[in-house]
Amino acid sequence: MNAHHTPNELLTSQVARVILDDDLAFVGVGTNGRAFTLAVGIPLAGLRLAQMLHAPGASGYWGNLLEPDLSSFPEHLKQDSLTRWKAAASPVDVGYKCDMLARRGFDVSFDSGAQIDRYGNLNITAIGDYARPKVRLVGCLAQPEHFAFVRRPIVMMDLDRRSFVEKVDFVTSVGHARDGRTRQEWGLGEGGPHVVITNKAILDFDTPDRSMRLRSLHDGVSLEEVLDSMGFRPTIPDYIAITPAPTSRELQLIRQEIDPDRVLLKV
Repeated sequence: MNAHHTPNELLTSQVARVILDDDLAFVGVGTNGRAFTLAVGIPLAGLRLAQMLHAPGASGYWGNLLEPDLSSFPEHLKQDSLTRWKAAASPVDVGYKCDMLARRGFDVSFDSGAQIDRYGNLNITAIGDYARPKVRLVGCLAQPEHFAFVRRPIVMMDLDRRSFVEKVDFVTSVGHARDGRTRQEWGLGEGGPHVVITNKAILDFDTPDRSMRLRSLHDGVSLEEVLDSMGFRPTIPDYIAITPAPTSRELQLIRQEIDPDRVLLKV
């Protein structure tokens, strides 16, 4: 990894470049530690970076707040602080979010999970047999709806063989295919994840069968390192790009304007 930027700053810049002008992006609340940074901190920083550079019309739905002012953040990024925070266009969510999801009102969502497979099926429900699981996870939340109704869901996960598996133990959110049948053959409409942003590489589903493909390697990361961190082999293109590094302007904004106290990108 280039010594001039941190891994989290690289991921923030990649998130920003996926955001288009006038996009409405959903960001959850999260818990703490690395899970918070992936699911909340990096998405918020990336969304704000996009607003400041190329997407001034982009906005967010953070937790239960529509269009929060991302030029500043509450002291503590917990549910209670967000509930009492006044820097948003709407009051505390009274049902807008679910209605907007069903009406396909979101362009982007940020999702994460315990497992994802080669076709983008995501599991945040249980590890092992559902009836007698080894681990009972958080449950579905709104992630099934994200993959069904959001135009470009973005998965944020660190590469790990336990997380990137041949077949998820439980399908919380339906990807592009399952058990040899496409979404359409299962009776579902368009959907599934758009891109997977990880700590070592960027992956997408730009293949004929919509299976996972390696789009780019982060600088200093080898193909072997990525493959060793996955429980299946993704499609490997003839030419593998290097993930573009953050520009000096992006780094300046991240460090001085967006997250000077490392509240969002601390882990």
